[in-house]
Amino acid sequence: MKSLLLLVLISICGADHRSDNYTLDHDRVIHIQAENGPRLLVEAEQAKVFSHRGGNVTLPCKFLRDPTAFGSGTHKIRIKWTKLTSDYLKEVDVFVSMGYHKKTYGGYQGRVFLKGGSDNDASLVITDLTLDDYGRYKCEVIEGLEDDTAVVALDLQGVVFPYFPRLGRYNLNFHEAQQACLDQDAVIASFDQLYDAWRGGLDWCNAGWLSDGSVQYPITKPREPCGGQNTVPGVRNYGFWDKEKSRYDVFCFTSNFNGRFYYLIHPTKLTYDEAVQACLKDGAQIAKVGQIFAAWKLLGYDRCDAGWLADGSVRYPISRPRRRCSPTEAAVRFVGFPDKKHKLYGVYCFRAYN
Repeated sequence: MKSLLLLVLISICGADHRSDNYTLDHDRVIHIQAENGPRLLVEAEQAKVFSHRGGNVTLPCKFLRDPTAFGSGTHKIRIKWTKLTSDYLKEVDVFVSMGYHKKTYGGYQGRVFLKGGSDNDASLVITDLTLDDYGRYKCEVIEGLEDDTAVVALDLQGVVFPYFPRLGRYNLNFHEAQQACLDQDAVIASFDQLYDAWRGGLDWCNAGWLSDGSVQYPITKPREPCGGQNTVPGVRNYGFWDKEKSRYDVFCFTSNFNGRFYYLIHPTKLTYDEAVQACLKDGAQIAKVGQIFAAWKLLGYDRCDAGWLADGSVRYPISRPRRRCSPTEAAVRFVGFPDKKHKLYGVYCFRAYN
């Protein structure tokens, strides 16, 4: 029975290995003998890579080809990168390369290129990462009639936070939920991001939309109003609901920002409109909910002063729990959506760096 035979020889004590095929690196020699089996192999050295918004990252991908099968190279090698949607039903084109011809798609234009570290390197470099870049990417290499693929996950450092608007809880359909996150300098969270946040201690008893269209909520401390006291901790799944008619909260995700988040020192308390103007006068803008969560989680920002935010809510970030300032846990404390004419609060501002 004819089959693909891969023999990997590991060099020991400086032994001299010689091959008529090819060497991937100094300590690994790959021999391919194939007649009916595949003659092109694609592999990712890492299944997952990590970065943050605004950073650069390399998605690793290398291909191994049998030179005896392809001869002197009459077929051009085609490298294609796509992004898999959260439901795995679609692929979004990112980058294609064939010889001197290269094409970049959509929001990746001007931000991606092949690393080109060696003749068999198909790794993709993405610069100036955005929140939307999070996800799984497929590297596909095609030569003649042969092709193979590998998948790499790109994870971003960040924070997941639950969100609902001034209208109150359970008022967002799926599309409104997506926009609500965007309005707060965030994107709708994926299940993996919510799951990681739950493992990090996130406990929230209101169901929210996720990027795959499911509705879920994380529980670390089981209790009667939240699925029952005798249930195990976990991410509770409501399933998939009508994206137009069904209404829930939403879980948003944000990452590092390029700017300064701060509480504006002002001689008096402010109405909402006065707060907006005060930030503008200081060369900034009133901060968004995603920015206060990013400052709290990623920078350890701590301030025991309630302040207006862009959505009309009032919150304050506590990273060091203490009496009168979130005594039991580190959290972004939520005061509510007060009357915008009330002159009771300060303001949090955000000044972006150019």
